[in-house]
Amino acid sequence: MIEQSENELRAMIMLLEDPDEVIFDEIRSKLLDMGAPAIPALENVWESTFNPGLQSKIEDIIQHIQFNNVKDELRLWADSGGTDLLAGTLLIARYQYPDLDEEEVRKQIEIIKKDIWIELNPNLTAFEKINVINHVLFDVYHFTGNTTNYHAPQNSYINNVLESKRGNPLLLSILYSCIAQGLNIPVFGVNLPEHFILAYVDEYQRKRSEDEEESILFYINPFSRGAVFSRREIDIFLQQLNLEPRRMFYESCPNTEIIKRQLRNLIASYEKLGYPEKVAHLTELLDILTYHAGS
Repeated sequence: MIEQSENELRAMIMLLEDPDEVIFDEIRSKLLDMGAPAIPALENVWESTFNPGLQSKIEDIIQHIQFNNVKDELRLWADSGGTDLLAGTLLIARYQYPDLDEEEVRKQIEIIKKDIWIELNPNLTAFEKINVINHVLFDVYHFTGNTTNYHAPQNSYINNVLESKRGNPLLLSILYSCIAQGLNIPVFGVNLPEHFILAYVDEYQRKRSEDEEESILFYINPFSRGAVFSRREIDIFLQQLNLEPRRMFYESCPNTEIIKRQLRNLIASYEKLGYPEKVAHLTELLDILTYHAGS
């Protein structure tokens, strides 16, 4: 689209006041096509007008532009393989918090990671490395599972978890694994039903064996302060749920599956709270991942 001057753009936005629905729809469509570059002008008009009807229309357009941006970036993230888990969960946070300072979130995580790195050394065993991570995350920073408000949507946004130090099993696991992988500690997500966990993978053994499960040294439960456990505990857990054991319950899963689970958690949270518009939006994001991740 040809760039427009600030005055021309402002004049176009003012046409949203026109009672003619055909004109309104045409202007709205043009602004949506412009995308993010139109937001500053929309915000300026919103601040300068005393017309609540126009303000409401502008808010709706801005929200649609921001949502479209999230959808476009989520498609790109999935198409690129979803290798950066933190980038994926930040995209979901941006749905709820369009003005999220992603660099600030990354900075907070880097500070935690550095505090862990200081206590690590090459001679530590896998179990000892996990003890260091657990000490810093749960004893120094006091991260904990939010048991009193387990289903709150705030537990599913990484920025909220960093601020409140509380989260659900999935988001605590995302934070844990992002930090561990950033320190070259091979900790990956496991899509266990009802309770997301992590696995410590022996990378050398994984390269030698076609069976990934053979390369898993142990499992980690960040929701229980990083408790370490074995396959046997998963067997018992599945029996309690009356579920047959499946390979996917024991092996690491792709990052796209982790973000899909995050979206399902949020959909369930907003359904309980009665926010059908958010449920519809998040379902649309889930559909994007389902299609682009090929699952």
